[in-house]
Amino acid sequence: MTEAESTETLIVGGGIAGCAAALAAVREDAEVTLATKARRPEDASTWWAQGGIAISRDDPAQFKQDIVDASAGTADPEAADVLVENANEAVRDVLVETLSVPFDVADSDGEDFDFGKEAAHEEDRILHVDASTGSYVLERFLSFVDDHPDIQVLDDTAALDLITHEGEVRGAYLESGGEVWPTFAGATVLATGGVGDLYPDSTNPAGSTGDGIAMAALAGADIDDMEFVQFHPTAHVDDSGTLLISEAVRGEGATLRNAYGERFMPAYDDEAELAPRDVVARAVKNEREVSGEVFLDVSDIDFEERFPDLVEQCEQRGIDWESGIPVRPAQHFLCGGVSVDEWGRTSLDRLYAVGECAHTGVHGANRLASTSLLEGLVWGLRAGEDAPGRDPAPMDVPDLDDRDPALPDSFAREKFTRLRRVMGEYVGIERDPDELERALGVLRRLKGEVDAYVRTRTSRSLYELRNASVVALLIARAAAANDESVGTHNLVSDDETTTDDEATVETP
Repeated sequence: MTEAESTETLIVGGGIAGCAAALAAVREDAEVTLATKARRPEDASTWWAQGGIAISRDDPAQFKQDIVDASAGTADPEAADVLVENANEAVRDVLVETLSVPFDVADSDGEDFDFGKEAAHEEDRILHVDASTGSYVLERFLSFVDDHPDIQVLDDTAALDLITHEGEVRGAYLESGGEVWPTFAGATVLATGGVGDLYPDSTNPAGSTGDGIAMAALAGADIDDMEFVQFHPTAHVDDSGTLLISEAVRGEGATLRNAYGERFMPAYDDEAELAPRDVVARAVKNEREVSGEVFLDVSDIDFEERFPDLVEQCEQRGIDWESGIPVRPAQHFLCGGVSVDEWGRTSLDRLYAVGECAHTGVHGANRLASTSLLEGLVWGLRAGEDAPGRDPAPMDVPDLDDRDPALPDSFAREKFTRLRRVMGEYVGIERDPDELERALGVLRRLKGEVDAYVRTRTSRSLYELRNASVVALLIARAAAANDESVGTHNLVSDDETTTDDEATVETP
């Protein structure tokens, strides 16, 4: 194992939440190390955020109400207050004045922003850059942290495990290029993103294996609301991967039609295409099962003028968008995660969590559109402000064991295939209680297999598999324990389900 290092503030993750924490920490004169698995901006979830970032404008009360309504009344009102009361200032300070993000404007003078509207928002409040807001934000944020003299950026660097001592976190084991070393920190901030690798289709980038949640859970941190996995209703999936079709397209007036050409959303909800995401996702799933396909009809909007980035991506994939874009639901966001307070502090001393891996309580059972970047920004700034001021506390730590021969590259791929099949079939948009129990049995066995290998081997792919198996179990357990359908957790019963399905998911 490589020689140990120390830093005042260790941040794990390089999306908007991690970068915001780094910005706030150096404003407090802290020494910061930011470790990210990403080798390029596209490897971070922030890059893929299309729609934009919501702000309160002049009506925080309505913004809060929209958050609560979209969550089916389950959002934590105090957490929602933190978000909406800090939204305008955080965006103005960081994104507009510090990073100069070129948000779209509504007039030639460039004085008024072009605010968009998305599902479940009562007013136009979404700042955006075409349909590529996340990439514009992240490019500027990464340039800022790369150029800052007090921030050491370690790319292509993964955190494998937290270093703990008597209920506090002292840092983490980091890995890059096969080398592993302990980094001790006065405070550690987890900003590791989502869990897309657990599902067959996801809008997340590769490598979204729930690392921060798994490491925190294994260290003893409180974890909440893991059953609430949000699926985006309009994703196009083909051999090239998953293309997210922004919520903003429906906000402009695009409609959803089944294979018979029928517009179906008004029959499901009074808000039609602008109903909360969980409602639209279930409707799209149902219509695909009944008719065979669902299309996003953009013929009534100026798609080329309003969304040139999406037009380009459709054309690159050979999608005839003028005839309708074939769409299906894809895993998009985890509303649960590591439990934190209003400053991002977890139940373990010296450990913070921000962004998608954190559970602030803002989203409840379903997230309101275009609040993920905002939550990462607001809680990232707050955690970065609160975390500094403590010296690292080095200690004697054991080497991570690596005494057995490396596993073949196919090992992790085969196990991930099995895990994704279980999660996609049994722990997806709709869940049957009996099937959840069946999934738990398969996932327990899978985790047991992986744990046996982790005890004697150390590699990034193996630890990512361990993390994914831990988080999959957390999601399935929470889903099985919650007997109330609410938001993204929707229970159904299928009397015809047989145990033959278990044999299917057991085969890699």
